[in-house]
Amino acid sequence: MAKFGELETDPSMAGKATEELKKELRRLVSRIVDEDENCVDTTDRAVRILCALRDLKFKGSLDFRVEMENPALPQEFRCPISKQLMRDPVVVATGQTYDRAFIQKWLTEGHRTCPLTQQVLSHTILTPNNLVREMISEWCKEHRIEFPKVVKNVDEEVITAADRGYLNSLLGRMSSSVSDQKEAAKELRLLTKRLPSFRALFGECTDAVPQLLSPLSPDAVDVDPELQEDLITTVLNLSIHDNNKKLVAEDPMAIPVLIESLKSGTIETRTNAAAALFTLSALDSNKHIIGKAGAMKPLLDLLEEGHQLAMKDVASAIFNLCIVLENKGRAVHDGAVMVILKKIMDGILVDELLSILAMLSSHQRAVEEMGDLEAVPCLLRIIRESECERSKENCISILYSVCFNDRAKLRAIREEENAYGTISRLAQTGTSRAKRKANGILERLNRIASITHTA
Repeated sequence: MAKFGELETDPSMAGKATEELKKELRRLVSRIVDEDENCVDTTDRAVRILCALRDLKFKGSLDFRVEMENPALPQEFRCPISKQLMRDPVVVATGQTYDRAFIQKWLTEGHRTCPLTQQVLSHTILTPNNLVREMISEWCKEHRIEFPKVVKNVDEEVITAADRGYLNSLLGRMSSSVSDQKEAAKELRLLTKRLPSFRALFGECTDAVPQLLSPLSPDAVDVDPELQEDLITTVLNLSIHDNNKKLVAEDPMAIPVLIESLKSGTIETRTNAAAALFTLSALDSNKHIIGKAGAMKPLLDLLEEGHQLAMKDVASAIFNLCIVLENKGRAVHDGAVMVILKKIMDGILVDELLSILAMLSSHQRAVEEMGDLEAVPCLLRIIRESECERSKENCISILYSVCFNDRAKLRAIREEENAYGTISRLAQTGTSRAKRKANGILERLNRIASITHTA
């Protein structure tokens, strides 16, 4: 099987290959000069060897082997710039396909036209051509050639005035007709998903977020569900970029729109709204903004509904928000304990939800509710049956808080301990934190037993 770049790390092998190529080139040139009629095949082979020598000199690799051994390589698989088999085919604004590394170099050098058509590029965004890449992969398999590894971009991604203009034109269409809005929103969703540079570009435009979300303003009526989904997903894509987190969260419109989208829209819209809140809440300042805006109740409602697609993102958002003390109080006030405990008892997202419940167990009212809702038997069963050390640790931590709040709950724990030795086993085999909490409970049980015996 032919391999790409197999000699690129072996200078001696590359040198030997250079000598062999030069020898073959001399023979071909002599044949071209001596023959009365010029043979096109001979000339083409000589040109390919010259290209190979150039590659060896400047790149130290033998990528030419696929060209030499497979002269039938389809023209559409060759990059129009490098004339080599494309590793990472991408489409430019004119619809032409190039190998990413070479068209990126072309753009970095300052060119703003399509090399093939000479048309001015309306923007310099490169979109992966997955169809051509798949066709190249199939062709390589058929000819027993190892698929070429993707070459890293020759230079960093280029952001140009054309790209900024393209973003502004898409955002400008948000105040146009619904069909225009939908088309532009879909394009923004795709670009912000694929291109980190395009996500970063939003940060340069102070009014980009308000423009993006203008179709979802409180005054808007009968918002198209597809448009809403694309816009909310675009916000999610933007929030992935660290420099955008503060920009998005501090926009007066963004968090209220995300909260509203938790309540209505397609399930993907609601899920992505929760995911966006989770991502934005990575910043402590944003946790306060999101909690104060009233996100907790809609998140808990969505968790209670139990959509499989949404629950992980919702749980992650709630966990992040509850790191802030004020948001713990909001969660408890909005019924978090009952919703979460019910899901745990139903065996749904147990590990993730136990982490939230453990965090809430530092809140007095939450602890009281856990006791009233019969959390103790459920937590003891999880410790006994679960194989997840983190879940056991969270359970014993919650039990520790419950027991020290309500001595009556110690009876159920004593019965569990007498029947199964659950707490003693965890005190010996659990994590360091689980051992500490388990031993704390055992000491309290022993103290009460001692007092009772003395009395």
